[in-house]
Amino acid sequence: MKRLGIVVLGLLGASGLWAAESLFNEDFSKVAPGPLPEEFLVLDGQFGVKEEAGNRFVELPGAPLESYGFIFGSNHPNNVEISARIYGTRSGRKFPTFGVGSNGASGYRLQVSPAKGTVELMRGDVSVASAPFAWKSGEWTELRLAVRRVSDTELKIEGNAWSAGGEAPKAPLVSYSDPKPQPAGKASVWGMPFSGTPIRFDDLKVTRIGGS
Repeated sequence: MKRLGIVVLGLLGASGLWAAESLFNEDFSKVAPGPLPEEFLVLDGQFGVKEEAGNRFVELPGAPLESYGFIFGSNHPNNVEISARIYGTRSGRKFPTFGVGSNGASGYRLQVSPAKGTVELMRGDVSVASAPFAWKSGEWTELRLAVRRVSDTELKIEGNAWSAGGEAPKAPLVSYSDPKPQPAGKASVWGMPFSGTPIRFDDLKVTRIGGS
């Protein structure tokens, strides 16, 4: 597992430069197929490391049809970005649902809901923002969730999603300002295999980003 402390520079809108530090980075290339390593905490679901065409990833089986997830990394209250690539397929009129999360199991979640044709921001179990999203079955989807402190009592949560290999949107697809910030917690990924087909997860990253 790779945990990097490299500091790089990026752009944060009109506010100028900010330092981005890699806190967690796992592409599973050096993880043997089988159960998830112990440092991943599985909340529910039979997640396992698989390999196909030389690429290793985490796979969630297509049954049973419930909501599953696991958490990883260290506890962080804000000023972090969580990203991952997630793969799923439809089956007739049935679609998977999947996402990445921050601030623990009940924190914030960026969720792709193909059956609705949307990407959503969730606060716990409540959808607080959504936007149209054209998900493509059988292709990897990039997800990026940023949680940034903008004042002592407010967090700004922003989310982006796009087809892997394509260009990331220049502005967040969904955003939400929370005047009652969720407590610190770890990053997470989630899958709901409502299509009855497996969901795959790869390139899990947690990055420290700028805030107030």
